[in-house]
Amino acid sequence: MEETLIDLYCLVDEFSKLFMPEWEKHLLENNLIKRHRAGQLSPSEIMTICIHFHQSHYRTFKHYYVHYVQSQLKPLFPKLVSYERFVCLMKSVTVPLCFFLQTLRGEQTGIYFIDSMLMKVCHIKREKQNKVFKKIAKKSKSSVGWFFGFKLHLVINDKGELMAFQLTAANVDDRKPVIDLMKTLVGKLIGDKGYISQALTDELLKQGAQLITRVKKNMKNKLMPFIDKLLLRKRAVIESVNDQLKNISQIEHSRHRSIWNFAINILA
Repeated sequence: MEETLIDLYCLVDEFSKLFMPEWEKHLLENNLIKRHRAGQLSPSEIMTICIHFHQSHYRTFKHYYVHYVQSQLKPLFPKLVSYERFVCLMKSVTVPLCFFLQTLRGEQTGIYFIDSMLMKVCHIKREKQNKVFKKIAKKSKSSVGWFFGFKLHLVINDKGELMAFQLTAANVDDRKPVIDLMKTLVGKLIGDKGYISQALTDELLKQGAQLITRVKKNMKNKLMPFIDKLLLRKRAVIESVNDQLKNISQIEHSRHRSIWNFAINILA
């Protein structure tokens, strides 16, 4: 695991050496930063730890940091801070993480899959007690019942690589973010029946993208090329990505105490 961690740090650090000076220059030009004092942990180290948590087998970040990072990774991070201080530092790398994620976009293959994933922030019965996401998270109904939180909309290529994503409130229609998600992509877009819309199909065609979905039972059947039928069968690729994010990478949990750290968790 340490070799993987070192490789990850090298990748993040190479990005930081190019990005951080340009970002700080922008902040200075716009009077958004008043002073700059180097911390004990560099942005590269903070980002590496945030990302590596999702590659570990720990269920909670606190147990990962206290029982693994502080006890076993001290030689690799000699200037480690306390858990409470690290949680405060995490929001400082929100913008760098956003740009770093963009550098890891997949190859434009011309075949893309789209889906949305539920992001519950608490049990539906406790929605009115939740103060962290008050007026931000929304209540909505899915195929498995009511939930309170957000939706994560993903577009991947046929290799399973991430191409675009967008986080919305739970009550936002799945079809609404599609145009923005596909604005730089051209080719076939495969989705489930929730994306059926003639207006959306026409708008995507103007951008050079063809929307392919199955038809509902109450719709007239239409002739479909054999290649499109095969692509519909391969839509399970994005379901595997969703499963990886949710059940292995711990992208969803109900222990968030800060909107900033909620965003960091998703990006990492």
